[in-house]
Amino acid sequence: MGVAALLLAALTAGCADSEPNANMATPTENTSGAVLAPTVSQPIADGKLIVAFGDSLYAGYQLGPTEGFAPTLERALRAEGIAATVVNAGVSGETTAQGRARLAFTLDGQPRKPDLVILGLGANDMLRGLSPQEARANLDAMLTELDRRGIETVLTGMLAAPNLGADYAAAFNPIYPDLAKKHGVALYPFFLDGVAGKRDLLIADGMHPNPKGIGVIVEHVAPLIAEAVKQ
Repeated sequence: MGVAALLLAALTAGCADSEPNANMATPTENTSGAVLAPTVSQPIADGKLIVAFGDSLYAGYQLGPTEGFAPTLERALRAEGIAATVVNAGVSGETTAQGRARLAFTLDGQPRKPDLVILGLGANDMLRGLSPQEARANLDAMLTELDRRGIETVLTGMLAAPNLGADYAAAFNPIYPDLAKKHGVALYPFFLDGVAGKRDLLIADGMHPNPKGIGVIVEHVAPLIAEAVKQ
């Protein structure tokens, strides 16, 4: 089964009784566009400062404080001898427009310029059926800002669920490879690769990874992050 079909299975399982504009968050989370202060860890002396900037997939939705993407990635990097602090700057329910609005605030709130930003937004745009053109423009603007600040970036991508139609997929899916090429950043094409559609790797909503699923994601993406941060 391809990754797009796996994603469809995950979304169908998680959103069977939801409205078409369902988000990857609960209604009580930040779906209104409010700017929230990011979580900041104290960077290791002489170590790398990495900011994981995304939505609920990054934030660790319904997971414990040590179980999400950022802390799990931090442990994986340290196990490989890379002294790094990975800041969890994920906000559940966030769209690319909301991420664009808070990026500068988040970067300015760090104790120093990050050595690397991992950027992963667009899932909520896709789930709501928002304009792929606007998602592209917002991600492009964020990458431009990171370029301007001289911050190394890794972009993690998302795929459109097939039930949104071929036209939507044709407009949405190329966003990430196109922008990665334009800005010269590393790309991990599909953040949920190896996890989407696998019930044993997801929480009860069928959409978000559980701690085991986070482990699979980190196992896949950590080598790319390690290579980027060493640069």
